[in-house]
Amino acid sequence: MRLTISLYLLHLAVSPVFSAATAAAKCDDKAATQGFDPKSLTLREVGARNTADWRIWLEQDGNPISFWHDIPLYPDEKNNNIVNFYVEIPRWTDGKIETKRDKPLNPIYHDDKDDVPRYVASVWPHKSYPFLYGSLPQTWENSNIKHNFTGFPGDNDPMDVVDISAIDPGFVGQVRTVKILGGIPMIDDETTDWKVIGINVNDPLSKVVNNLAIDDLEKYRPGLKQTFYDWFVYYKVLRSGELNTIFGNQYQNSNTIRDIVSESHGFWKDLISGKEDPGKISTSQTSQPSICNSYIASKDATKEFDLPKKSKIEPAAPRPAKYDKWFYIDENFQVLPEQDIDVD
Repeated sequence: MRLTISLYLLHLAVSPVFSAATAAAKCDDKAATQGFDPKSLTLREVGARNTADWRIWLEQDGNPISFWHDIPLYPDEKNNNIVNFYVEIPRWTDGKIETKRDKPLNPIYHDDKDDVPRYVASVWPHKSYPFLYGSLPQTWENSNIKHNFTGFPGDNDPMDVVDISAIDPGFVGQVRTVKILGGIPMIDDETTDWKVIGINVNDPLSKVVNNLAIDDLEKYRPGLKQTFYDWFVYYKVLRSGELNTIFGNQYQNSNTIRDIVSESHGFWKDLISGKEDPGKISTSQTSQPSICNSYIASKDATKEFDLPKKSKIEPAAPRPAKYDKWFYIDENFQVLPEQDIDVD
């Protein structure tokens, strides 16, 4: 008995997923998974918003699944111009909401610094994030290699995506479908951090706009393309004092981004199959039973990972008052000096 427990503890020390014996048993069972139905999705929210302990897990038919690993990237595998994504940051909000890479089933959480939740300051004329911001599921910015396009390694996250549609502001954990219009290769701390730009397929504008690299958007939304590009250049300037670097200094076209997304999807497949070193990433997933080293049945995940069994939402903590005001920058993206710029 003592030897069995010791071996189990040893495995936990080296595996971010679950025990090898459990994985083998579940693969041998040849479990079948349900098809992905957005109508079956719910959210399991625990804690108070604006705190470091707050979490949201995604559920399918009441059982937890991974935002990152279990939402299919393509609603239709034959059309790589239409992709699913999940919302982390609704439009006009400022909390730095992200995907928890190192925890089973990758819940959404409020990013923090020294246990203090982080926010993005509002720079005039934007009310913080002027679009919906989230992640492309089943993609991975491979941090183990240098990207062919930029020469920098990936940032180790799922690919970021922006939804420029104006039909609604969205909500945290929402799954949406967008048409890819283009993207920008941002360089962040010497890593490649692609920003895919899309538009909700239910927005009437999606039927007439196809590519950000040409000016078909300008006819219907004058100034939007340049304004959003500038936002990515300067949105961290209050925190770092520096502008962000956009490789090539321009949007990349839809065809290029579709290829980049497809490549990232391949990197993700290598990640969850064990072909790539995951580091601290939890690759636990419920939708690919043939991949034994990362698979767990969704119905078993709550117990296996000791997750909260149901939602327990607490009143949100107050936001720091300093984020209620606008900050101003000049034509050279420099913060006006008379302002209090003590932001995290």
